[in-house]
Amino acid sequence: MSCLFCKIIAGEIPAEIKFQDEQVIAFADINPQAPVHFLIVPKLHVENAAELAAQSPAALSAVFAAADQLAKAEGLTGYRTVFNTGADAGQSVFHAHLHLLGGRGLAWPPG
Repeated sequence: MSCLFCKIIAGEIPAEIKFQDEQVIAFADINPQAPVHFLIVPKLHVENAAELAAQSPAALSAVFAAADQLAKAEGLTGYRTVFNTGADAGQSVFHAHLHLLGGRGLAWPPG
């Protein structure tokens, strides 16, 4: 297993875990782009959000439920969620993951 996120899920690589249940794990991004920047990762290894939706709609729903729970726990009054799909969109780890960003005003359009 060479997937970075699978190794975090397995406990082989340390991470600042913020939430975990049977379907997802969430941890602080090591290169935060906002005061609050967490990655919410399904424990099922699939490459991107489209594959996650096709293979496990329940896991996709769990990812968004975890994002909302974390945002509330952080006291965020607004937040952004982002799935990057493919290298051209900035995906660098090819295990589906949702970015949760908040803690400051976020501009539109994004980067």
